Amino acid sequence: MLGSMMPPNRRVIAFAVALVAIGVGIGVAVDRMAFAQQPSNGIKRTILQRVDEPGAANYEAVMAIAEIAPGASSGRHRHPGVELAYVLDGSLVVEHDGQASYTAKAGDAIKNEAAVHNAKNIGTKPVKILAVYLVEKGKPMSELVP
Repeated sequence: MLGSMMPPNRRVIAFAVALVAIGVGIGVAVDRMAFAQQPSNGIKRTILQRVDEPGAANYEAVMAIAEIAPGASSGRHRHPGVELAYVLDGSLVVEHDGQASYTAKAGDAIKNEAAVHNAKNIGTKPVKILAVYLVEKGKPMSELVP
């Protein structure tokens, strides 16, 4: 009833704002659902934001929080692009195929360039990592590797 008392141009604006809000909500739900459908193997990823990478029509940047439970690991996987990560809390061992493994702790930065890797939580609390993925559009954020 209130909408009928609004001038026509305000009703159009209110309707457009409502459509945008619904679209953003659906986009966030789809992102979260896409991550939820991936096999977790001990890692949980929550997308914070996603944006097309300027100048590269087939890539996008995705910022996410990754959490690994105590004693769990991500499983051997790769990303279709580059992962830049910052350890917010906890400590983990990072294993890259063909390289020596290393320990990363809160305050350390990690880079994974489409290489097969595994991250193992070696602490007693969850590891929390802020990650930015530069990945090919339309591909899964991560692919498990046997």
